[in-house]
Amino acid sequence: MCEDEGMDNSTTAGGWLKLALRRDIVSRSLRVGLVVGTLLAVINHGDRLLSADIDMTMLWKIILSYLVPYSVSTWASVQSARRPKVPD
Repeated sequence: MCEDEGMDNSTTAGGWLKLALRRDIVSRSLRVGLVVGTLLAVINHGDRLLSADIDMTMLWKIILSYLVPYSVSTWASVQSARRPKVPD
């Protein structure tokens, strides 16, 4: 089915990305990523962070501690935005 036959643009990869880059979704995902990522980094690496014992492997793990919750929040927000609106 092509777009001019009624396909909702949000079902395409480009439509998904457009929603993922929407200001409200990016803002929410950044807040979630910062809060949850910080908690995960402290829980998982707090002792080494306090002793300033940081190598490249640990740095990548810390980056992932922020990226994973950002990605999950973005995915959930896009899925919610794509859901058809049901009137009350």
